[in-house]
Amino acid sequence: MVVNTIKENLRVNKKITTRKEILVVEGDVIVPDAKPDVLNIICTSGVVCIYKKEIVDEKIKIEGNIDTYIMYMTDDTQERTRGINTILDLSEIINIPNITNEMKSNICTNIKEIEAKVINERKISIKATIELTIEIFSEEEISFVNSLENADEIKMLQEQLSVNSLVGSGETKIYAKDNISIDNIDNLVEILKLEVGIGNKDIKISYNKVLTKAEAEVKIIYLTEDNRINKAMATIPIIGFVDISDVNEGNLCDTNYEIRNMIVKPNSVEEHSIYIEMEIGVTTIAYEEKTINMIQDLYSPSENIEFNKKGVRTIAGKREITETKEISERLKLEELQGRNIVDVDIVPNIIKQNVMGDKITYNGELNLSFILMGEDLEIMLKKKSVPFDYSIENIGDCENLNIHTNMEVANQDFIIQEGEEVLANIQMKMNTMLDKNININTIDEVQTNGEREEQDYSIIMYIVKKDDSLWKIAKMFGSTVDDIARVNGIENENLIYPGQKLFIPRYKKKGVSSKQASMINYA
Repeated sequence: MVVNTIKENLRVNKKITTRKEILVVEGDVIVPDAKPDVLNIICTSGVVCIYKKEIVDEKIKIEGNIDTYIMYMTDDTQERTRGINTILDLSEIINIPNITNEMKSNICTNIKEIEAKVINERKISIKATIELTIEIFSEEEISFVNSLENADEIKMLQEQLSVNSLVGSGETKIYAKDNISIDNIDNLVEILKLEVGIGNKDIKISYNKVLTKAEAEVKIIYLTEDNRINKAMATIPIIGFVDISDVNEGNLCDTNYEIRNMIVKPNSVEEHSIYIEMEIGVTTIAYEEKTINMIQDLYSPSENIEFNKKGVRTIAGKREITETKEISERLKLEELQGRNIVDVDIVPNIIKQNVMGDKITYNGELNLSFILMGEDLEIMLKKKSVPFDYSIENIGDCENLNIHTNMEVANQDFIIQEGEEVLANIQMKMNTMLDKNININTIDEVQTNGEREEQDYSIIMYIVKKDDSLWKIAKMFGSTVDDIARVNGIENENLIYPGQKLFIPRYKKKGVSSKQASMINYA
């Protein structure tokens, strides 16, 4: 006999894997004929662009480039500092078992280190170390039984679960562009250094659309005709819509930004500006926090029950924690005497992450690169590191917790002090995404398959073993949790211990309830 079942649907977004990969991209560049010979390298910067990613045959193929800028010291006393812009091609195939082309991926890139070395006065080698964080997802819609009709003799073990049900996902392409102004007295010769970061991310949800808002934070160091070095900074709005059916204001969204292509070029001398254009891919995944009553197990004291049981992996407990960390440090710079600070590059690095109890602690450092310039226009680079500690408390149960922490420099101020010291005041925005991988059991196609075999006795004694529960014992012997608890005087059904002796009432024959059977045995 087939039992009438009531079913519910659930969309899950399974995180198949999270991988960190280190890529090393290398190349050589020849100094153009119009530029003077290289004496030594001052600094190197770059922006990663990923314009193609594809999953094929348990591999993910990634193609892109690194837009690289080299600032170098020349052997020309008239032109002490010059720059070279070059493109490094990035192409990689990464083996990831058990992934298919129906799955989706998110990729975050981070330049861990980029350096240039002089091979000879006309040739430079570049080496960039890139950290890739790759997340692979698989969407699946499942149907499960959450209730039974006309099944009074069937005992159900139900569990109330809170999960993050997938609403949907979508992506869009945004072009962010602007003319970044430079000082009117400056006639720009070339760009020496470029930094681009995406920050101040936010979303708004309405009418089946997710409005994604962010800012591209651009910093450009450039050389003027009179051999001065100056800096221009700007924030470029990144605004776009991602279509996702049935998304609403109560949903949670994961949004990822990828720079795919970029154009940077100085405008005419008369315009005193630099044109920048970026193609940015935006991917959004929307979740609904959903509470479901899911049947974990079934049995009947009087009949044999057959059902299909399937394990499903999904995510739960998604939340975002954003805090600000203030870091203040006095730094000794012996090279500062007689020089000005042109620029400071800040690269945050988490050295150690530790989870203990309901607390996450971080130990890290800020790697600072000071570009200093003297009155003779000579440029030099000085590196310092500033350690920091950070913690997040009261996060609850940490078992199977996925932690994704992103750090952004929200504000920075460097004040030159007496005695060749610099007071560094840095404000870091700490953004942490938390979720859990959970395994749930789903049941479908429940049916009965005849009566249980009659027994020669109606009550037995059982000694509790490790990991036993009253549900497991009742199912094993064809009894009920209520009957075992009543016969043994158990007030808390969840509290039994190994070695405990229990009397188990059982059905003796058809038509005699377990309650009657237990009463007969104790009469």
